Amino acid sequence: MMDVERSSLCNCVVNFLLEENYLLTAFELLHELLDDGRDAQAIRLKEFFSDPSHFPADQISRYNSLRVVDSQSLLEEKEAMEEKLAHSDYELRLAQEDIMKLKTELQRKADLPQDKLSESSVSNSVNHALEIHRQKRDAPFSDLGPLKANERKDLNCAVKEYLLIAGYRLTAMTFYEEVTDQNLDVWEDSPASVPDALRHYYYQYLSSTSEAAEEKISMIRENDSLKKANESLNNEKECLMKNKDLAEGQMNALTKSLEAAQKDLKDKERLIQDLKHAWEHQRQELNDCRAEITSLKMHIEGSCFVQNSVATNVDSAQSQALESYKEKIKSLRMEIERLKAEKTKFSGLVDSSCAEKESIQTEEKVVEMDENKTVISHPIEAAGVVDSNAPSVPVQSFDNSTHKPEESFPESVMNPSSSTDGFPDGVLSQQEEKTQSEEGGLHLKSENLGSGPAPENKGLGTIQILADALPKIVPYVLINHREELLPLIMCAIERHPDNGTRDSLTHTLFNLIKRPDEQQRRIIMDACVSLAKNVGEMRTETELLPQCWEQINHMYEERRLLVAQSCGELAEFVRPEIRDSLILSIVQQLIEDPATVVREASAHNLALLLPLFPLMDKYFKVEELMFQLACDPSGVVVETTLKELLPAIINWGNKLDHILRVLLSHILGSAQRCPPLSGVEGSVESHLRVLGERERWNLDVLLRMLAELLPYVHQKAIETCPFSSVSESNGTIFSNSILELYAGGHVEWPAFEWMHVDCFSSLLQLACLLPQKEDNLRNRTTKFLLAVSECFGDSYLTHIMLPVFLVAVGDDADLKFFPPNIHSRIKGLRPRTAVAERLATLGILPLLLAGVLGSPVKREQLADYLRKLLVEGAMKENQSTHNIDIVNAVRFLCTFEEYHGMIFNILWEMVVSSNIEMKIGAANVLKVIVPYIDAKVASTHVLPALITLGSDQNLNVKYASIDAFGAVAQHFKNDMIVDKIHVQMDAFLEDGSHEATIAVIFQLTSTPVSSTDVMRRRQRANAFCEAIRAVDATDISANSIRDFLLPTIQNLLKDPDALDPAHKEAIEIILKERSGGTFEALSKVMGAHLGIASSMTSFFGEGGLLGKKESTEPPTELVESPKAAAAPAPAEDTRFMRIMRVTDMLRGKAKNQEETHLNQ
Repeated sequence: MMDVERSSLCNCVVNFLLEENYLLTAFELLHELLDDGRDAQAIRLKEFFSDPSHFPADQISRYNSLRVVDSQSLLEEKEAMEEKLAHSDYELRLAQEDIMKLKTELQRKADLPQDKLSESSVSNSVNHALEIHRQKRDAPFSDLGPLKANERKDLNCAVKEYLLIAGYRLTAMTFYEEVTDQNLDVWEDSPASVPDALRHYYYQYLSSTSEAAEEKISMIRENDSLKKANESLNNEKECLMKNKDLAEGQMNALTKSLEAAQKDLKDKERLIQDLKHAWEHQRQELNDCRAEITSLKMHIEGSCFVQNSVATNVDSAQSQALESYKEKIKSLRMEIERLKAEKTKFSGLVDSSCAEKESIQTEEKVVEMDENKTVISHPIEAAGVVDSNAPSVPVQSFDNSTHKPEESFPESVMNPSSSTDGFPDGVLSQQEEKTQSEEGGLHLKSENLGSGPAPENKGLGTIQILADALPKIVPYVLINHREELLPLIMCAIERHPDNGTRDSLTHTLFNLIKRPDEQQRRIIMDACVSLAKNVGEMRTETELLPQCWEQINHMYEERRLLVAQSCGELAEFVRPEIRDSLILSIVQQLIEDPATVVREASAHNLALLLPLFPLMDKYFKVEELMFQLACDPSGVVVETTLKELLPAIINWGNKLDHILRVLLSHILGSAQRCPPLSGVEGSVESHLRVLGERERWNLDVLLRMLAELLPYVHQKAIETCPFSSVSESNGTIFSNSILELYAGGHVEWPAFEWMHVDCFSSLLQLACLLPQKEDNLRNRTTKFLLAVSECFGDSYLTHIMLPVFLVAVGDDADLKFFPPNIHSRIKGLRPRTAVAERLATLGILPLLLAGVLGSPVKREQLADYLRKLLVEGAMKENQSTHNIDIVNAVRFLCTFEEYHGMIFNILWEMVVSSNIEMKIGAANVLKVIVPYIDAKVASTHVLPALITLGSDQNLNVKYASIDAFGAVAQHFKNDMIVDKIHVQMDAFLEDGSHEATIAVIFQLTSTPVSSTDVMRRRQRANAFCEAIRAVDATDISANSIRDFLLPTIQNLLKDPDALDPAHKEAIEIILKERSGGTFEALSKVMGAHLGIASSMTSFFGEGGLLGKKESTEPPTELVESPKAAAAPAPAEDTRFMRIMRVTDMLRGKAKNQEETHLNQ
């Protein structure tokens, strides 16, 4: 160990001992240093022990006198001096910092080879470290705090180890005895426990910097502040917990108070029910009294009739009887007054009985008037002379009632609305008869026969007779005339006092017709509504609604439909709490009905029911029912839901934001739940979804719903516009000035941002999930986008919609009209990977072309963008897949007829171009747009372009036009078009190209024939046979034979009637030779290989085979045919020329045969 290093380590130990008050150890070290002659290291110890402030003079002299000091005396001296010694905190923290830096330096030095360190470099570093140490020693480190227990233990063990290594064994023993609170023999395994620890600490300290020390100190301070903050947070948490307990106590008290209030409310409700029962009892007593009054009146009338017949003999007796009846009437009137007073006392407690109380008072007045009339009229009758024509009066009345039954009913019976409580002015006829029989009077029938008609007094009896007769009459009335019984049924239901009878009559009303049609249901429903108006809320709930519930599961849908109609129309006449409970549950059950008409009626009546709901607590349930009806498999149910129920929910609930959020979730969820098109992860097909019929229907309906909500979204955006002055001046269109203010980002406008931030984003996600064949859903989305551009205006289309879709397809766009806070979301729509770019081209590009640029104001920009796609896309190399996706997007644009002219103009530019790739691209586009044009467009635009391409010298262009000709032939049966294609195909065959010949044969064999003419079929069959014989003599590969030649022969043999016998024999021989087996075996193999149905009888007829399209690429390897080598064809007379000559000969022969046939 070098001297400098030894001195530094010794100084570190001296400082540590003095700082930690290990004075005995320091004193022993002083003596050992002096013994070793290291006076330089002992200077500080000498100064410390000679300082009179630390050690008084008397104690120093005593220590000097000591020559030998044992350990016991040193321990006693240490205990005496501990009370007088104190050390500053900064030296302790300095030691702690030294340890940490030495550890770091130790770790760094351990990685370096020790043998490469030179003496000079070590000396320089040590001298530099001493300088730094002196600078640091002068700096205050009092903020580090006292040493921790583990830090003190590590330093003590390191000092002990140093003393032993340095040879200061006495000092080590003294240090061991002086440290009494720690076991220095055991040093736990820690990062500080390393061999020669103090030296490592020293190196670590030398390698440290002041910046690191300051950082450490700041970390310690931050840790302390965090601890204090944690303590304050804990205190705050305890305070909050106390507040929580207090709040819970208050809540419990409020809950108990609420329960007490609810109990009190139930007691009051029970009291009200008791009062109602008492009131009903009083009303029953009142009815009994009225019945007794009526019976007495009729008894008086009978007595008057008897008195008139014997007036000369019993005048005095009649007067007495009349006086007695008057007295009875007066007593009954007094009883009625008493009951009236009691009734008034009870009716004040029941609010719902006000209407019935008024009706009862009205009836009492009528009774009193009738009684007064009776009292006044009897004396006159008694004083008069008996008229001989008097008996004829009731007979005449009976005759009139026979011819006109309506006149025999009281006015109140024929007009149900004249009474509010539903009961007649009379009383029970049975009670009348019973009362009269007990009093010994005449019966009601005899009284009626003997007196004139009294319709006011026969009301209840008539109702009883009507209620008994109606159930017997209804079955024998013709169905078409049963509605004529409705007034009678309604009258009986309204006025009959017995609940059971009314229920039976109500059941008859609902079941009046077994399977009522729409008009009959309307009549029955109008009767129910009129009845509900008259009987009031309570009877509607207890009598009419139970009938609805009973009919809800009826076997006939017409009856269930009647229930659905009643829910919407009767809800107005029940209490509000019944509407959103019982009636809503009935509608909810009818929504699950298997009959379409019932579900449609449920949707319609639910829309009528919503404005009557008193509260909004059923909103989310109603919204769920609305989405369930919207996804119904029936179109009429969906139409009713979108046109009636959806606006009703928006107006009622005023939760447009929630509906839009749920709608977008349903749209994306319906597609995402479908299985992927491919299971290969990372491919384009793995992102596309295979939609089932139900999912496709649901998506279409949900997109329709989105379009229906567009006016509400637009209106809300206008109403919430924060720029009021600008919006008022510009009306409902979002002008550039509004968009510029919006782009400033100073105010929030969520209703406006929903469209381009949430809605467009969801539609773009949906577009990237739809495969190519889902044109209907893309068409629906396109219509929605066009409606948005029309509704929000041209400025919105140009500055908001177009940039969003351009970014989504990967193009650059100007986002200056978007607030800065949503730039990241718009830029996030840009595709990042190759798969995402292709998905954007497949799904989003068609929407951009047809839905955004397809707006009438963007036609010129659409033409430029299309030209850019088709022309620049064709110029790119190795972009075949990208070009195919662009062609598919153009194909979708062609589904809209208004863009055909624009597309054909661009295609013609490509056709006449000198670029080969552009011509091939034009042929590909012409091929895919054939299904979306008519025969006229095909003749005037498509065929001329294809003929031009077919005449091109480049073979690739020619082959592409052959495929397009095949597509035209498959979709049009017009003879003129077919003839043009036939001529062009002959031209291709005359060129003599092997690949062109195969392509022609493949296209023609896969093209259905447009005519069933036998001669034409034979001409084509013969031409194909000649072509096959010519191909057989050429050098073709085995793959071409298997994939093209043999399937063509098989297809020809499917129509033997069209084949010439010689040609048939020749191609059968070719088939056997080329197949290498029997004809029958090959037929089975080829039929299975091609998937050709064995039942197909005609290939060239209207039901001919549509051949499966396969690759027409020329084979890479040509196998030399032995047959061709043996018999080469002369150069001047090719085999295809012979085919065409044979074809012309056969056509001439067929023409002659046709003329002969016509002449015959």
